[in-house]
Amino acid sequence: MKKIQAVNDFVIRFANVNGTGSASANNLFAKAVFRLGVPVTPKNIFPSNIQGLPTWYEVRVSGEGYLGRRGGVDMVVAINGQTLKQDYNELLPGGYFIYDNTRLLPPGFERDDIITIGLPLTSMVNEHYADPRQRQLFKNIIYVGALASLLGMGLEVFFTAIEKQFARKEKLIAPNKKALQLGFDYAEEHYKDVCGLTLEPMDAIGDRIMIDGNSATALGAIYGGATVAAWYPITPSTSVVDAFEKYCKQLRVDGETGKNKFAIVQAEDELAAMGMVLGASWMGARSFTATSGPGVSLMSEFLGLGYFAEIPAVLFDVQRVGPSTGMPTRTQQGDLTLAAYASHGDTKHPFLLPATPAECFTMASLSFDLADRLQTPVIVLSDLDLGMNDHLSEPLAWDDSQRYDRGKVLTAEELERLDTPWGRYNDVDGDGIGYRTLPGTHPERGMYFTRGSSHDEFARYTEDSAAYERSMQRLLRKWETAKKLVPAPEIVMRNNAVAGVIYFGTSTQSAREAVDRLAKEGTVLSEMRLRAFPFSEDVRTFIEAHDVVFVVEQNRDAQMRTLLVNELEMDPARFTKVLNYDGQPITATFIHQSISQHLQHLAQATTESAQ
Repeated sequence: MKKIQAVNDFVIRFANVNGTGSASANNLFAKAVFRLGVPVTPKNIFPSNIQGLPTWYEVRVSGEGYLGRRGGVDMVVAINGQTLKQDYNELLPGGYFIYDNTRLLPPGFERDDIITIGLPLTSMVNEHYADPRQRQLFKNIIYVGALASLLGMGLEVFFTAIEKQFARKEKLIAPNKKALQLGFDYAEEHYKDVCGLTLEPMDAIGDRIMIDGNSATALGAIYGGATVAAWYPITPSTSVVDAFEKYCKQLRVDGETGKNKFAIVQAEDELAAMGMVLGASWMGARSFTATSGPGVSLMSEFLGLGYFAEIPAVLFDVQRVGPSTGMPTRTQQGDLTLAAYASHGDTKHPFLLPATPAECFTMASLSFDLADRLQTPVIVLSDLDLGMNDHLSEPLAWDDSQRYDRGKVLTAEELERLDTPWGRYNDVDGDGIGYRTLPGTHPERGMYFTRGSSHDEFARYTEDSAAYERSMQRLLRKWETAKKLVPAPEIVMRNNAVAGVIYFGTSTQSAREAVDRLAKEGTVLSEMRLRAFPFSEDVRTFIEAHDVVFVVEQNRDAQMRTLLVNELEMDPARFTKVLNYDGQPITATFIHQSISQHLQHLAQATTESAQ
């Protein structure tokens, strides 16, 4: 039998039971790989209940620097009896199956193309730990110690991590080190040189950090000037506001008085939360809410008010699997059309598409400038994978000389200098955006009534058809302005490309790896990463340059393809869907196979047509 052999290039899957403390142990392993200077990507795939159901933690190790899911598993640490057979069957040929051999494997585990490694985990914890909870927790640490031996990592990097993690709880350091040593020694004695997977120290990390997208988003909101958050808890966005509160207590507390310079309000529901955000923004505070798809559905009425009354607001949508409750702890890119057209009538909202925690930071801060400049709600579309998983990311950078762009806000002095009547919704510059005032700016000038009903250029209520049409046409001019302000797409054109591929958000890393694989096979593709909606003319130019354009996205209904067809008025036949919607992050293998098979079918059809 040929076993898998690789250095710094493999996938390990930990199969555990939710609520057993396994996430901390598995994260300890991923952080150890990071500290060895090797690029690593962990994915925590967990259920929506508190405990008892299966959970998986997949670690991608890639010395070449690929940070998306690869597809396929080289080693399984199978601790969950519920999924034991599934984990066994999904292991690649030549892979390594690690399990608790305190009990024998049941009948049916008879593959002769994998390497089986048994660790008596239950016996070991029963022997060395008396407390039942400790037995449960340290079973996980023991298998991490065994991995330190099997992969040639050594224990020092783990000991250092344990000492740092429990610096304020020193009594936990010794028992954790003991558990690591137990697993390491057992593997050294019984499985020396059995494993063909090796982890060797590298210098491939540079100054990059490990951080989750929700924490980066919260920091971006703070640096973007946000002082107000109104929200209602929902997975997977709750940690955005949790992190915002944590960082505000460090960065937004008056050093002299000790008073908070921020406000966080938990509303009674998502609709109320968005109403509070609009109210705070109308008063001049930079404010936001964070939610997921179900919350956006409830917020739609107030999003429409923000669009038509032209009130800045920021919404962070950390997408999850729908429809309805769906799978609340699984990832998806399923809110694209919801975000673009939320609310009734002719409504359009700009949204941004971060692909990394660093972009969560920069786009979060940028979203407040965009909302102020465009005087409209702006949505940042993250997802559970980006928001809740740790990612290898560029450092979060901020230029202290950067100034907030509040857009067209008139001061008292500017109001005094006006020699013509001011109209809140009067487009004097041709960009579709009127000048606004903040409450209390001037005792006599700049007052108007904000309304969600039809209004004229001076914010006066009207049901005059011509006035309504002027308002709607002006909002379209604003939409054209937005195309020039939102982040431009990243485009790589290749002269010998046989097709183009479009991707965005958390599909980015796996899509880029798939493109590299295809190039090695002789199939060259041009690439475009979308970073925002509305689409600039660069998007149209890229699409028109290719007869075939693959659109990679993580939803069932090809929502990005729908937006491209609808907004650019292009032939749907030009676009080919590459869709993943199983709730798990898309893999490079899936994208590679999908594109390769479609191109083969096209080539075959062309040949048959020529004959």
